[in-house]
Amino acid sequence: MTISANDLLAVLGAIILAGVGGEAFLKSILGAAVHLRVPKAVVATILAAFATSSPELTVATVAALSGRPELGLGNALGSNVINIALIFGLALLFGAIRFTRKEFGRDFVLALAVPLLTLVFALDGRIGRGEGATLLVLFAAWLGLSLHAARRHRERMPDRQPADLGPWPTLLLGIFGLFALIAAGRLFVGGATGVAAAFGIDTYVIGVLVVAIGTTLPELVTVILSRLRGHDEVGIGTLIGSNLFNGLAIVGVAASIHPISVPPAEIMVTLACGVAALLLLLPNRVGMIPRGRGLLLIAMYGVFIFATLVTV
Repeated sequence: MTISANDLLAVLGAIILAGVGGEAFLKSILGAAVHLRVPKAVVATILAAFATSSPELTVATVAALSGRPELGLGNALGSNVINIALIFGLALLFGAIRFTRKEFGRDFVLALAVPLLTLVFALDGRIGRGEGATLLVLFAAWLGLSLHAARRHRERMPDRQPADLGPWPTLLLGIFGLFALIAAGRLFVGGATGVAAAFGIDTYVIGVLVVAIGTTLPELVTVILSRLRGHDEVGIGTLIGSNLFNGLAIVGVAASIHPISVPPAEIMVTLACGVAALLLLLPNRVGMIPRGRGLLLIAMYGVFIFATLVTV
């Protein structure tokens, strides 16, 4: 077994690039909220989540076109567990988050329902093109409702408030930040996959554990920086929106391109951990997500890794 030095350097370079890109991307999200006259959480749920999930979409599409849609499925489902169990768990270590159950709303309920629907689709051992199309229809419906709600909020908002940057600089900063984050993710995937392959790890496991971490680097950096800058709603919106994008759009696209053959038991662990992690986000009676939940979420991620390794 030989681990390439280039793979290790790629992982280090990814971490540095992610920090630079994440700072720029977060500033663009905050600026976009001002220019569009919509809440920061809405911008995060729709725009930021879509943007940060683009690496998963790329992986799933390329894998499906090459006849290996299982890699895209493992990547998307694994990313959802990482989003909540690992990323949100790490974010909570910085302190409790004030967020009421009402603020979670429809998006949270849908995020809980999608894994269950995916499991139902996979009970016969495959997710076919028709089931993929169903997921895409649900995604389009959710997107339409979200955009309608954003438009209604915009109509109630006062005139545009002053922003640190104009519309075009905000857009360019966002593009730069996103490309830097995606490049960081690609570097990480390349390096970490090489390291994992050196240990002879199974393809599905690489998708769930290694590729998923690399493609969730944009979410990780965005959420941690939003916590440090005092914009918790951006982090929560990004993660919930990203989970919906992964579970509906990405799995839907992959299955529509090529039917996905997967034993139900193989994805049951991932789906169960994803649902359990989401339930741990529910605020307590005083509208707080306690700091201690972060330790529980990280522990759950550890259980997820162990369970995945022993069931494949």
